[in-house]
Formats: sequence, C-alpha cells, structure tokens
Amino acid sequence: MKILMVCLGNICRSPLAEGILETKLTEGHVVDSAGTISQHEGEHPDPRAIKTAAHHHIDISKQRSRPITSLDLERFDKIYCMDIDVYEDVISKAKNEEQRQKISLFLEVLGDHENAEVPDPYWGDMSDFENVFQLLDQGCTLIAKQIINDQ
Repeated sequence: MKILMVCLGNICRSPLAEGILETKLTEGHVVDSAGTISQHEGEHPDPRAIKTAAHHHIDISKQRSRPITSLDLERFDKIYCMDIDVYEDVISKAKNEEQRQKISLFLEVLGDHENAEVPDPYWGDMSDFENVFQLLDQGCTLIAKQIINDQ
C-alpha cells in the first residue's frame, strides 16, 4: 500500500502524519507526504514538528518538503488531506474518478465528518503541535489497522 499525506506547506501536519504512520506499519508499505504549495520546497519540517515527533520517539528530521504532483495521484493508493482547502486543491488535480476515489480528508477515518480538518499548528505554539500530533496519532492508528486487516 502506498499512502500520501498532504497539507499546505508540507512542513507541519503531513510530515508528522508520515512519520507517525511509518511507525505503525510493517515494511513493504510506502508512506510519503507533500504540500499543495511549493513555498517550502526542499526544507526540513518545522522545528516544532521535529521536536514534537522526537518527544514521541519519531524522527522526521530528514524529511524534505515537496509539492504534490500529478504523478502522485497515479502512484499512490490513498491520499489523505489535512483540511478542506487542501482536499479541494488535490481533487482539482485528479484526472478521473479512480484518482478522485483515492482522496479523502484525513480525519474522516475517525468518523468525524463535520470537524474533519486537522488544525494547522504553524501559527501556534508547542501545545498546538502536541494536539495535532495526538489527532494524527489517532487517525494513523485506524489507518494502519485498516491496511493490516486488508492484507
């Protein structure tokens, strides 16, 4: 299974989600992340995201930001978007219904369709990063269970 996590700049939410999900899956699965903008392309995740992940024994410090491409919609089996704006940007890149079916809001996995946005901690403090980590951890746990059960 190939999974892509997508947020706006690919420096906070999606790198955390990538790192968390990687720790919950066995080898043979591909987890990556991207952003809908290229503003941070080539940069490491936000230092606060790195610190929050490290606090939970996850190393995301080697990740690099990159923008999502049309090839990603072909290559990945499932694409999780962190908020509605990101979802709409990614959906707009889909060439067909098969690609559209791969794309969903990340928190929908928790069954929360009304509050299905992972808040962007970029303008917040360390507690905002920790809260986002906890949300992502819950979602990644369910995603990993689904993938393992489908094998």
